[in-house]
Amino acid sequence: MSKITLKPFLILCVLFTLFLTSSAQSCANHKFPINQIFSSCNDLPHLNSSLHWNYDQSSKTVKIAYRHTGVSSSRWVAWAVNPKGQGMVGAQALVAFQKSDGSMRAYTSPITSYQTQLQEGDLSFPVSDLTATYSRDEIVIFATLKLDNVSSTLNQVWQDGPVSGDVPAMHQLTGSNVQSMGTLNLLSGVTETTKGALNSNTKKKNIHGLLNAISWGILLPIGAVFARYLKVFPSADPAWFYLHATCQTLAYVIGVAGVATGIRLGNKSPGIQYTAHRIIGIVIFCLATLQVTALLLRPKRDHKYRFYWNVYHHVIGYSVIVLSIVNIFKGFDILNPEEMWKRIYVGILIGLAFVVAILEVYTWIVVVKRNKSESSSNEKISNGTYGYDGYATRRQGIV
Repeated sequence: MSKITLKPFLILCVLFTLFLTSSAQSCANHKFPINQIFSSCNDLPHLNSSLHWNYDQSSKTVKIAYRHTGVSSSRWVAWAVNPKGQGMVGAQALVAFQKSDGSMRAYTSPITSYQTQLQEGDLSFPVSDLTATYSRDEIVIFATLKLDNVSSTLNQVWQDGPVSGDVPAMHQLTGSNVQSMGTLNLLSGVTETTKGALNSNTKKKNIHGLLNAISWGILLPIGAVFARYLKVFPSADPAWFYLHATCQTLAYVIGVAGVATGIRLGNKSPGIQYTAHRIIGIVIFCLATLQVTALLLRPKRDHKYRFYWNVYHHVIGYSVIVLSIVNIFKGFDILNPEEMWKRIYVGILIGLAFVVAILEVYTWIVVVKRNKSESSSNEKISNGTYGYDGYATRRQGIV
């Protein structure tokens, strides 16, 4: 390769390196107005945020500037220190948003529960010089904190959410909004996200979603397919019933495990509620319990109430299937997993629908042929075609 050929390649490499360097040091490149200079900064891993600070170790004072970019004028932002632990409850927050009259409001808010509306109040440490600015879709909070009883390693939380009527409203409970927490060492500048508890809860959420998707979302419809279509084949009787009962029982047992996981998650996250998802889940559990008991209490085929039991059993069964599919998609919206998982589940539903369509057509063909055959047989019997010497019916008629 000649030198002439190498030159463009080297130029591209240099430009690419400069781009990566500038991207990695975006907070260091930011210039604040009014000659405000901060010796340390860190790009926070979520919500387009960065923190700039000057820390005086002798006086335990830290001057901060919290930048939140890509935010509209109808949203609030907050940065907080949690002296008691990790997470939202116990955090001492600095909140800012633009009011409807165009002015900025910046205030302190101690967070005592998940159901907070970020009410104004004094923090557990002194705060001074608290101001905020909004310009070019960027809110910046400036403040000076006196952290006498807090070590140089802080538990920090940052957040954003909508503003309604000049009052902060609830932020989203999925994605980056539940990952925006971690630790910050004011001396070294090292930032670490809080992975332990977060990953534990995320794993439990994924287990909860997986168990419910397999039980109510897959096994239950498959059991219904067995019940409706296998009985068409005479050789499958009574195997179809056992397959149906096995699928329904497995779906119920696995679903109960999924419900138990969801209850444990709810107990560990007081104040975080998904009302529609929870109510539908309770209804599904109650109806599924009725279905399982129905398998044990069903009347015999020749019982006078068997027809009504069949109607009841089918209505409950199809209701559980429809509600389960709806609730699984609500779960996807809550967990916000990779799009691949939703596509896989949609693919499974489409595959089941395709199988059901084929079996439905085949069932009708078999039923029509069977009805014609039975009709023909009855007609021949009524005409005396069958019997001893072909005259059995006539002789009975004479007798």
